[in-house]
Amino acid sequence: MKTSTLLFTISAIAVLSLPSRAQESATATVTATIVAPITITKDIDMNFGNVAVQSSTGGTVVMTPAGVRSTTGGVTLPTTTGTVAAASFTVTGVDGYTYSITLPTAPVTITNTGGNTMTVTAFTSSPSGQGTLTGGSETLTVGATLNVTAAQAPGTYVSATPFAVTVNYD
Repeated sequence: MKTSTLLFTISAIAVLSLPSRAQESATATVTATIVAPITITKDIDMNFGNVAVQSSTGGTVVMTPAGVRSTTGGVTLPTTTGTVAAASFTVTGVDGYTYSITLPTAPVTITNTGGNTMTVTAFTSSPSGQGTLTGGSETLTVGATLNVTAAQAPGTYVSATPFAVTVNYD
């Protein structure tokens, strides 16, 4: 009996010496800040101006985002330039935020009243790829390459569907 009393006493001491498990809790708040949405507004449409092409050789007109034109192949730029402008957009949003720029990757078709077509490809922008909203806005300009075939029919060519430039906060 002494052995069982001793074992009972040792067991009781062991159970009493275990640390107690008291429950604790803490609280936290939840916060979210909605920032002003980024917006883009077209200011100026792209216009390659007056272009001439040879009857036997086509070429291109490359317009930089600064609105400067250059040619390749059988394309020339007449002295009477017509209206020449790179596309221009105003991007607005939160001051100091950066944003990414997505330009068209597929050719844009432009058509004259006679149904003749040309394509516009290789879109470029300034800023290129990413911009920063200084003071909450920035001007974004876009250039591209006009592809002109030999003996391209005269007329004013216009896109049936405007091209899209997309901006997103980084």
